[in-house]
Amino acid sequence: MTNRTNETMSVMDAIYGRRSVRDYTAQKVDEATLHVLLYAATQAPTGLQAEPWAFAVIQDRGLLDRLSETARQVIWLKAPGQDHSGMARNSLNIMSDPSYNLFHNAGTLIVIYGRFAGPFVAADCWLAAENLMLAACAAGLGTCVTGLAAPVLNTPEWKNILNVPDGMSAYAPITVGYPAALPVAPPRQTPELLCWR
Repeated sequence: MTNRTNETMSVMDAIYGRRSVRDYTAQKVDEATLHVLLYAATQAPTGLQAEPWAFAVIQDRGLLDRLSETARQVIWLKAPGQDHSGMARNSLNIMSDPSYNLFHNAGTLIVIYGRFAGPFVAADCWLAAENLMLAACAAGLGTCVTGLAAPVLNTPEWKNILNVPDGMSAYAPITVGYPAALPVAPPRQTPELLCWR
């Protein structure tokens, strides 16, 4: 069995084509496709060959809605008295809508956990996240990192719900699904070179 997709998209096409999707259709991502994405994630570089990652796949709609609502409440509880940038204020305004779903109604959330503490664990998990997102792009799927869910996922309550051991930490919660619309690519700055010797 191979874990590669039959897509012909080049790596550069995936890099330049991948965008954060914040509007998904109701179509469910099948298990075989999710396995392809998970295997792609595990091909990421890893410091000292530690492969510190582990994955939680959540497709239960009730659980996703509950997690979204819990994360919204935690964000609101932390909001008073804090100095918020314009971006943070805008996010709080969006989340004040009771119908707002933190996961943009995606049918799948993949959470990348670090299995233990270490100097390269966070970097390794984020490298795995990028692999997963590029593979999803090549498969015609949308993704979006939803970092606001990480603090809740790291609580004892949610670790218990998801059967995640105490010593693990959620680094990268990523929505996965079929885009309802493709986002417009935002302009990017040219690389800032500090030196080229």
